[in-house]
Amino acid sequence: METLNNFLLWIDGFLGSAAYFPFLLLGVGLFFTLYLGFPQVRYFRHAWKVLGGKFDKKGTQGDTTHFQALSTALSGTVGTGNIGGVALAIFLGGPAAIFWMWMTAFLGMTTKFVEVTLSHKYRVKTEDGTMAGGPMYYMDRRLNMKWLAVIFAIATIISSFGTGNMPQINNIAQSMEQTFEIDPVITGAVLSILLAMVIIGGIKRIAAVTSKIVPIMGLLYVIGSLSVIFFNIDNIGESFSSIFTNAFSGSAAAGGFLGASFAYAFNRGVNRGLFSNEAGQGSAPIAHASAKASDPVSEGLVSILEPFLDTILICTLTGLVILSSGVWSEKFENNFARSDLDFIAGEYSDKNEPDREALYAYLNQTSDNEIERYNGTVEVIDGEAQSDGEFTILHARSVAEDVRFIVAGEDAYTGTVTVNNGNLIKDDIEVVGKSLVHSAALTSLAFANGYFGDYGQYIIPLTLLMFAFSTAIAWSYYGDRAVVYLVGQKGVMPYRILYVAGFFWASFADTTLVWTASAVAIVLMTLPNLLGMLLLHKEMKGTVKSYWKDFDKENKQK
Repeated sequence: METLNNFLLWIDGFLGSAAYFPFLLLGVGLFFTLYLGFPQVRYFRHAWKVLGGKFDKKGTQGDTTHFQALSTALSGTVGTGNIGGVALAIFLGGPAAIFWMWMTAFLGMTTKFVEVTLSHKYRVKTEDGTMAGGPMYYMDRRLNMKWLAVIFAIATIISSFGTGNMPQINNIAQSMEQTFEIDPVITGAVLSILLAMVIIGGIKRIAAVTSKIVPIMGLLYVIGSLSVIFFNIDNIGESFSSIFTNAFSGSAAAGGFLGASFAYAFNRGVNRGLFSNEAGQGSAPIAHASAKASDPVSEGLVSILEPFLDTILICTLTGLVILSSGVWSEKFENNFARSDLDFIAGEYSDKNEPDREALYAYLNQTSDNEIERYNGTVEVIDGEAQSDGEFTILHARSVAEDVRFIVAGEDAYTGTVTVNNGNLIKDDIEVVGKSLVHSAALTSLAFANGYFGDYGQYIIPLTLLMFAFSTAIAWSYYGDRAVVYLVGQKGVMPYRILYVAGFFWASFADTTLVWTASAVAIVLMTLPNLLGMLLLHKEMKGTVKSYWKDFDKENKQK
């Protein structure tokens, strides 16, 4: 698993974690925001009216209403990115990462508007009478770039597993195990059966289920979030301040958190922002292509609301819960994931400034880093490593404390272990101790610091169950539309079987590996979609002008 994770990280270094990617993603959003005259601001009120059905026309082709299409698209975006993803962004980049999530969402509102409008405009009716759309169709039917459409469709199928499938069930199972001590295999088996029952019914059943789940889960999560925020109201000012003051300088060290450079906070914030609202990724347009809309722009206007609701509203609530509760910089007892475990040469402490600076340079990979990973053997006596200043154990980007090596789940280990390039080489040993935590586990701890007390932590597994499960449902639809484009209706059932099998497997897979795989898959969709959008920028502007011209004409006649 460590080898595979390192390989995926290497690939991600050329994609989502590369220096160019955040600038490309934000640059496309900024270009269209300026080119179309800030549509996310000017058309915001009108978008709510379209969503409410005020301008609907009878006999319009489509499978779902505006609200059902939005609910399906939201269910595809409101998931672990809002709960585990925000926590991961803060864990990696500190409070400053929230600022860049906001910027990604604001510009993403325009990006979403463009990709949904173009995809709806070039949708088609399939063999079974349902609508199919998405970036692959405008790439093929308008740009005559079938090769690009094929790349996007293949990436969509891969991303359906790496974004909508594996991270979702992994976080659900992790949260259920931590809170209710339910075996991840049991969680995976039960939800896999339910997933199969829903997705076999196609878009109409998917839309019916998600349109009921989304409002319930949103309300429950908002109530839980506000219970923590108001309980820690004295810390809200400081939390907001840390988001803005560190936005262009990087997040300063605090508690067990050793600090994050500007580049790291910027990259992680944009990356997690994309994972949260998926603007530019080309996934939501597949759901919106099913909507009954007489003009593609009207459905594009509805999609403007997605990044606002998903990132600016829900992710902000999550961020304030984590920051105001203070748990993001505290160490907690936990089982150390091997992929987060690191042995470095030399003795370091997070209690003195010189060591903190050295550790900061190591974790943020700055040019002045002098720390090297440890290679050698470690003597362990009665569960405790005998260091003599030769090495320091890091876990989850923090100096680990009270570290114990155990076997068979409970017995203290005595013997020698080998460490190769910072990695522990012995599979039958568990390492436990105190360190920072991340992903859904961090958000769950934060929710226990509110008016509901320890009972607050139960909000996370319940909302995560609904958030993540609905995301998996929506992404199964995205994947099967890509399959239909590539091989036709005959490929849908085999895809669905494989999708459910992958869902079950990921329930007990390593968390870090799943998040890394999802980061790679996201960018494999995003790059072709951004290219297609830019090539059609003039057509997009003309389509929007035509919509408002017809809209004004109809209103004058009334």
